[in-house]
Amino acid sequence: MFSRCLTSCQALSVSDPCHFLLAPAYARRVARVAALLVLLYAQPLTRIARLGTDDVLHEDGEVLVRLGDPPSPVPAPFAGMLLDYLGQRPNTMTATNPDARWLFPGRRAGQPMTPETLELRLRHLAFPPQRGRTAAIRHLVLQAPAPVVARMLGYHDDTTAQLAAEAGGTWRHYAPGDHSR
Repeated sequence: MFSRCLTSCQALSVSDPCHFLLAPAYARRVARVAALLVLLYAQPLTRIARLGTDDVLHEDGEVLVRLGDPPSPVPAPFAGMLLDYLGQRPNTMTATNPDARWLFPGRRAGQPMTPETLELRLRHLAFPPQRGRTAAIRHLVLQAPAPVVARMLGYHDDTTAQLAAEAGGTWRHYAPGDHSR
């Protein structure tokens, strides 16, 4: 999974792939967590902004993110960062937002951070969210069958199939479903 982040960063021509996102002193935690969600799981900022704390699962020593079915595993370097972030989310120490359920709580009570605000924070890192997401999804559909990627990340089967064809994927004849019958 971390190699996917590395490949996505290389596609973006980032000189020190993904390590700039893991460096604690480089940027604010919000932007780093959002950028890694884009790079690892090819999620749009509109979806990332709507993630709740209950979408991050910590079971049996493994960290998972619920984006589709089944939840997606979180690789070791990012899992620790994500769990640390959960304990120190911004905008939760105010009288109006102490019990915010959003992964990225906004300044308004009960509301998540807007995708536009997340985008601004990512741009301060010199991270282009749309190009990062495009590079990530193209890389994912080359590594696994499009229907599998679609289910795990909450994409439509047709979308991932089209992206796989455009990227030159070799999984075109994969038949999804239960083959144990």
